[in-house]
Amino acid sequence: MTRIPEPRAEQVGTGPYGIEHLLAESREKLARVSPQEAYEIQRDGGLIIDIRPESDRLTDGAIPGALTVERIVLEWRLDPAGNHRLTGLHPQRPVVLVCNEGYASSLAAAQAQELGLTKATDLAGGFRAWKEQGLPTTTAVT
Repeated sequence: MTRIPEPRAEQVGTGPYGIEHLLAESREKLARVSPQEAYEIQRDGGLIIDIRPESDRLTDGAIPGALTVERIVLEWRLDPAGNHRLTGLHPQRPVVLVCNEGYASSLAAAQAQELGLTKATDLAGGFRAWKEQGLPTTTAVT
């Protein structure tokens, strides 16, 4: 049996592999939005979808009117042709995905575009940026 050598530490994450590459590739597909832009998208009928864990929403608060979808089921809920899709979801409806800092949401938004949500994007800086801008949030449970 041929043994495959382990990559050296300096090789990990280089080339077309690794999370940094995947994140950069995902963000190339997106027109990421600022907190104010996300607020306006929601005001104009777009969806904000919070993919943070429930514990984060309880601790830090949430965006009023945002839908919450745990990351584990996100693709099933975002498939515009799927049986488990969110109500009111269609390919042309703007969708802004939100995580804590804007990393996981970039990956999820790129995946949403691949599912057919052509206007999917994410919130640059995530929920933390939203809150820092003084935009409305629900009260955190303390």
